[in-house]
Amino acid sequence: MKLDALSFGGLTAARPIVQGGMGVGVSLSSLAGAVAKHGGVGTISGIHPGYREADFQEDPLRANLRAIGKELTRAKEISKNGIIGFNFMSVMNHYEAYVKEAIAAGADFIVSGAGLPVNLAKIARGSNTCILPIVSSARALKLIVKNWQRADRLPDAVVVEGPLAGGHLGFKYNDMKNGAFDSLEDCLEDVLGYVRELEEANGVKIPVIAGGGVRSHADVERLVKLGASGVQVGTKFVTTEECDAALSFKQAYLNSREQDIRLIESPVGLAARAVNTPFLEKVDKMGRIPVQKCYHCMDYCKPAETKYCISQALIDSVEGKEGLVFCGANACELKELSTVEQVMKELCGE
Repeated sequence: MKLDALSFGGLTAARPIVQGGMGVGVSLSSLAGAVAKHGGVGTISGIHPGYREADFQEDPLRANLRAIGKELTRAKEISKNGIIGFNFMSVMNHYEAYVKEAIAAGADFIVSGAGLPVNLAKIARGSNTCILPIVSSARALKLIVKNWQRADRLPDAVVVEGPLAGGHLGFKYNDMKNGAFDSLEDCLEDVLGYVRELEEANGVKIPVIAGGGVRSHADVERLVKLGASGVQVGTKFVTTEECDAALSFKQAYLNSREQDIRLIESPVGLAARAVNTPFLEKVDKMGRIPVQKCYHCMDYCKPAETKYCISQALIDSVEGKEGLVFCGANACELKELSTVEQVMKELCGE
């Protein structure tokens, strides 16, 4: 099956493959730039993009804001001015400052989930930057759109994430543990129904991008036939040479078995999926690992009570130390390092 290009908000990607934002530091300029270079849509993670800056420990906000422009510039150079944007969690502190900095730096799009990004349209008002919400249901999208319409904006595209995605999930932890959740196909059908109403009522085209467990051309074909205009892929890009994470992070995927992929309730209270590393085993055994330094990521995180500092755990793992390794449900199927070009060709059936 020959795949059509993906167009949204005046942007066109030759291949309808959107690389998911993965943080901390898993998808920065190297990975995002390579994906865009090969005709896809590259996404830089907006979760502590400045963790490698010299002043990050003293002033994370300043380091992150500076890194946004640096990572975008480098990704644009790698991709020869391909489509590059940022993923920001809507629940993070300084969300507005980060979004505005990315827009000022020239990001092509902002994609946002992990909560409902109800204020994104207001923040992006007056800019040409495309805005894309990440949702798992039409109900969530309706709440977002209601708020965005007050700022006279609609989504330029919508990302639908199913239960097989990696990292933080748009489903309740207990529902995930009990199997009480919709499949990606069900989520996609639900969202598509509402999007078609939006398109008809407003005379616009809003592409829907499906993600969560996509790892083959057959998966892409199935989702496109169901109505998706493109797919979002994260896990399969981690085990590429261009991925920004340390080799040991990639090796955690390659060495994993099916029983090593587990659901967790992250310190920020959301369901998440990760590799069962020695770090998580230590958390299970000790109950909690005391926070040594708070990065003030989210207001409702209480350092004195949280099971561990999620920022530090993610930074440690991406640097090659013992830490938290987020992954998708199919990470255990990856058995060798690849390249972005190879992954793109496999997904597109070329």
